[in-house]
Amino acid sequence: MAYSDNSGLIDLSAFVDDTQAGGRYTFLAAEARSALGVSEIAAENAVRRLKARGRLVAPRPGFFVIVPVEYRTAGAPPPSWFIDDLMRFLGQPYYVGLLSAAALHGASHQQPMVFQVVTDRPTRPAKAGRARMEFHAAREVSDAPVLNMQTETGLMLVSTPEQTAFDLVKFSAACGGWSNVAMVLSELAERADAAKLQSLAASRKGPEVQRLGFLLDQVAQHRLADALLRSLTSRRYRPVLLAQDAPRGDATTVAPWRVIPNVTVELDS
Repeated sequence: MAYSDNSGLIDLSAFVDDTQAGGRYTFLAAEARSALGVSEIAAENAVRRLKARGRLVAPRPGFFVIVPVEYRTAGAPPPSWFIDDLMRFLGQPYYVGLLSAAALHGASHQQPMVFQVVTDRPTRPAKAGRARMEFHAAREVSDAPVLNMQTETGLMLVSTPEQTAFDLVKFSAACGGWSNVAMVLSELAERADAAKLQSLAASRKGPEVQRLGFLLDQVAQHRLADALLRSLTSRRYRPVLLAQDAPRGDATTVAPWRVIPNVTVELDS
């Protein structure tokens, strides 16, 4: 379809409507300019007016999310609608992880206040309407086990329950602290496979395995804890603090994990 009106606003409104009608809720600035056949300045002015009307939101410059009527009050559809497109736009591997992944797997002890994504480099947070997205950097993103999860607009990559469990421990501060991590693990454990967890442990650092195993024992998920303990039998592992950023105090090492619980892990009764 040709968009040739010189006013810009009418052209962009029609383009946005047609894009949404085709089942897409994102587009790039360059794509809009090409379709409209207008200058960059005219396109920017048209975008500014539609953003002011709540029809568009831009979590990153040059990347636009279409806001359907039912999400006008929220200012944007949920991040699950556009996270795959956004990460492709940024050119970064990713998966939805941490508390966001745990919630998608049914562990809803505490609904995350932000949409948490793991990628391969430091990335500043993004905002779309009321939704906030935070990004956590990890080297093994491209090799991490993930699932293609269906969304309202397509697919997004989500860490498996086993990968999520390790990430909750690795990024404990972003997950509400150790007590919250333990409670989320107690629910996530129902979806985790012991053999897959043990296999994944082979590629994780010893302290991560120790801390996760300790917490799983704390929440009486012994099936998974025993699998991790088997993965440690071929390793030499030293005592580690549960919380690296807290003093040891008078805490003593807990066998067989050789974890020093230097912070209190409180569990809901």
